[in-house]
Amino acid sequence: SAVPCFDVACAAADRLVHLPIHQLAIAEETLAVIEAPEHRAIFGPGSRAEVAIVGEVAGHILSGQIDRLVVTDEAVTIVDYKSNRPPAETADSVPPIYLGQLAAYRAALGKIYPDRPVRCALLWTAGPTWLEIPDALLDAHAP
Repeated sequence: SAVPCFDVACAAADRLVHLPIHQLAIAEETLAVIEAPEHRAIFGPGSRAEVAIVGEVAGHILSGQIDRLVVTDEAVTIVDYKSNRPPAETADSVPPIYLGQLAAYRAALGKIYPDRPVRCALLWTAGPTWLEIPDALLDAHAP
């Protein structure tokens, strides 16, 4: 296991996740995300995975990793994966910590790409479920 377990519960969870049936479920969920036709742009040419981001936003240092980034001449799209369940059904039901994270990423990338809109979305692996976050909601959680 890549993560050391220090108690019995953690060791049991590690064994459970590594059972072949769970490995298959994880693989199926991953493929459903990647192969969904509506996700073609975020996995297509020019898209990037696990993009490190460091900068200053509203007087604070930001250091993070964007799960998926797509930059075109028209827009910048930030996608953050979530695997917790159940997925949020509406943008208003997204946990504030996720909204703050996306708002900070958007602010930093807005400095790099001031000539185009920066869009943000959450992609839950369950489903998979795509949820674009409106600018007004991100503005309310801006750093």
